[in-house]
Amino acid sequence: MNFKLKVWRQKDARNKGGLVEIEAKGVSADMSFLEMLDGVNEELIQKGSEPIAFDHDCREGICGTCSLVINGIPHGPERGTAACQLHMRKFKDGDTIVIEPWRARAFPVVKDLVVDRSAFDRIIQAGGFVSVNTGSAPEANAIPIGKESAERAMDAAACIGCGACVAACKNASAMLFVAAKVSHLAELPQGQVERGARVKKMVAQMDREGFGNCTNQYECEAVCPKEISVGVIAKMNREYRQS
Repeated sequence: MNFKLKVWRQKDARNKGGLVEIEAKGVSADMSFLEMLDGVNEELIQKGSEPIAFDHDCREGICGTCSLVINGIPHGPERGTAACQLHMRKFKDGDTIVIEPWRARAFPVVKDLVVDRSAFDRIIQAGGFVSVNTGSAPEANAIPIGKESAERAMDAAACIGCGACVAACKNASAMLFVAAKVSHLAELPQGQVERGARVKKMVAQMDREGFGNCTNQYECEAVCPKEISVGVIAKMNREYRQS
């Protein structure tokens, strides 16, 4: 398979970037999207050109670092799939593929397709944790937790912090990310001590970072690789009102 890539190239945060056309030839349909980029980079290096900078780590859809907007959709066209799990068979031979970084004021571009997502780290530092000493991991049945609460907590905890929700939102809102972290701990006994303070601190930090407001258009849910429901945002709003 052969593709024409239009890749965002940007030297650093101080310089303007732009789309550059690059050919991707002899691509296997079974390659992942990142493997395809690896192949392109090998060819660029052999030609003495600068390789495309992009974030990656686990390549198993759990680390959240593969932050690529592919043809205008964060993580690409396959629903519930991170960019590292997207395979080239989802595209047609000869397709033109546009690859861009996340677009948000709170996620400044570092280089090419790499953005600085430390804003998410600071939101977690503000309150997305349990500070009391809970000891080592308890036996599964030591602390009774209702099945529905446990399932809601697990669903929210699936968030990998990739930022696709921010990239998809026209307001660059981080509500789905923050709500997932708040909802996860609010459902568990270990999270009750700091429950009220947690949501206030995390929402305040989210606002300080410059993320926009939620207008309930569900773009975030549509592109989330873990398909986290916007129901967690309603949960966070209730937590905030009750705190």
